[in-house]
Amino acid sequence: MPVGGLLPLFSSPAGSGLGGGLGGGRKGSGPAAFRLTEKFVLLLVFSAFITLCFGAIFFLPDSSKLLSGVLFHSSPALQPPADRKPGPGARAEDAADGRARRGEEGAPGDPAAALEDNLARIRENHERALREAKETLQKLPEEIQRDILMEKEKVAQDQLSNRVGFKMLPPVDLAPLVGAIDGEPADAAIREKREKIKEMMKHAWNNYKRYAWGKNELKPVSKGGHSSSLFGNIQGATIVDALDTLFIMKMKDEFEEAKAWVDENLNFNMNAEVSVFEVNIRFVGGLISAYYLSGEEIFRKKAVELGVKLLPAFHTPSGIPWALLNIKSGIGRNWPWASGGSSILAEFGTLHLEFIHLSYLSGNPIFADKVMNIRTVLNNLEKPQGLYPNYLNPNSGQWAQYHVSVGGLGDSFYEYLLKAWLMSDKTDLQAKKMYFDAIKAIETHLIRKSRNGLTYIAEWKGGLLEHKMGHLTCFAGGMFALGADDAPEGLTQHYLQLGAEIARTCHESYNRTFVKLGPEAFRFDGGVEAIATRQNEKYYILRPEVVETYMYMWRLTHDPKYRKWAWEAVEALEKHCRVKGGYSGLRDVYFHKESYDDVQQSFFLAETLKYLYLIFSDDDLLPLEHWIFNTEAHLLPVLSRNIKKVEVNEK
Repeated sequence: MPVGGLLPLFSSPAGSGLGGGLGGGRKGSGPAAFRLTEKFVLLLVFSAFITLCFGAIFFLPDSSKLLSGVLFHSSPALQPPADRKPGPGARAEDAADGRARRGEEGAPGDPAAALEDNLARIRENHERALREAKETLQKLPEEIQRDILMEKEKVAQDQLSNRVGFKMLPPVDLAPLVGAIDGEPADAAIREKREKIKEMMKHAWNNYKRYAWGKNELKPVSKGGHSSSLFGNIQGATIVDALDTLFIMKMKDEFEEAKAWVDENLNFNMNAEVSVFEVNIRFVGGLISAYYLSGEEIFRKKAVELGVKLLPAFHTPSGIPWALLNIKSGIGRNWPWASGGSSILAEFGTLHLEFIHLSYLSGNPIFADKVMNIRTVLNNLEKPQGLYPNYLNPNSGQWAQYHVSVGGLGDSFYEYLLKAWLMSDKTDLQAKKMYFDAIKAIETHLIRKSRNGLTYIAEWKGGLLEHKMGHLTCFAGGMFALGADDAPEGLTQHYLQLGAEIARTCHESYNRTFVKLGPEAFRFDGGVEAIATRQNEKYYILRPEVVETYMYMWRLTHDPKYRKWAWEAVEALEKHCRVKGGYSGLRDVYFHKESYDDVQQSFFLAETLKYLYLIFSDDDLLPLEHWIFNTEAHLLPVLSRNIKKVEVNEK
């Protein structure tokens, strides 16, 4: 359509064309010439305006997604599948790809959910930018300048501290650690079952090596590599996650090839935005564990190097770290969907164990200082009815929305309180008090019993209960049992029994499915018990939390039913999740025909298979009084009991 048809202002009078307008010559001064000049100027102004408006779109947050998903109204089916946001909590694991420990609801690979995630991220980033701009504009110029100078000074001090503190690692003597290696079980039947689990590990590892070596995870059906956005450009998650499992299963050749890859290829010097939580529990935890087990210095060096890279995440007004960090620029941010850009309890609360060990191994207290400051912030806050909400604003240091969960978004925070107490050789009295105060409030406000006697842990949203329990929450059975010996007077047997009841409920969630593996979440309402009622809760991604609780309950009670239940899980994994190229998660545990999600999660090797192996091992392998498992099942020794700072062990 001609411009004149669109914009009458620029139309020529009847009977005049461009030629008539030019009649007096190129520099004529008549009315026609004036009108042409006016037209030209206005057309330039209009073109500049259109260009400015259209170009501004590219300065909006995540403009590429905005253009493809909004401006051009692309069909969701045409959009590339986005990684599920961590629900962090992950264990902060949920909504995230793979672990998704902290995530909100949504079936893996759901295009509509992915598009909604993108749009939510755009909105949240835009709102956050507006809020920050408004806050800045309200300050005086001198205040803004002072803030900039203070931030520069803080960063410079941290960088100087890092250079001085990590130039040379101090000598650490690795005294013989109790139970790192064991003998064979005396019972032949148990020995055979344990050997089967080791064969499962070999099948998972060999196929990863064959089809995805050096990548983060394996696609066992399509036989290729899989990488989650959680790790940015860092590679080798399965290799690092599997190190300690390979070691305790005495897979020496596989351990050596994994060590060689770490030495030659594990690289953190890249422009990558990573999940601080996931990188900490998988990479830092895995490297520290491998160091304590093997004594190989490369693992300590890499663990401390990565720990230093994560320190800028704590550069917030409150010291509560960002969820996401660019490990090159040091710029952090939070998940845009997380309650106005808040930090997540299960993420910032699941750094303590690893960072305490980083301070020990590096000789620099900065790591311990960072996580102890988190404790200070939390202890200064009022807890609604004694509960810890899942969201905390790192700028204000105040709670965001009142959503409480012992599953995704909250889970491993409570786990790390108990394990901090145990890892300190029971000297961290602050951690002990925080843990028992927290589980007292949880028992009062969240733990309920169904009509048929199943004990479950509901979620608390602004004072209202949602009678839903996630697979992630099933770790709590083992947690309650593990902490029972140190419970307030008269409550030891109570917490041991509570752990047994949670274990039974989670077993029922498995037993009531077709494949005998549990869904991502199950409900207790509308007449149903321990059953997933929503399609986006019916998937199973090789999660470990149920067998984790079986392991603790077996070690602490030796009730044979826990070995029986664990073997049922082994048989289900073999029947429904094993494929020629490894092990795959399932999209629907109630469906009689397998629908694979085509991901062999790294935590399947780190956690699920390790816990199963320990259930069919004697108690002298990794005895609980000497070892702590981080939330990725990586092994951390009790500090003051097992290791001491002395000269380098010449041996």
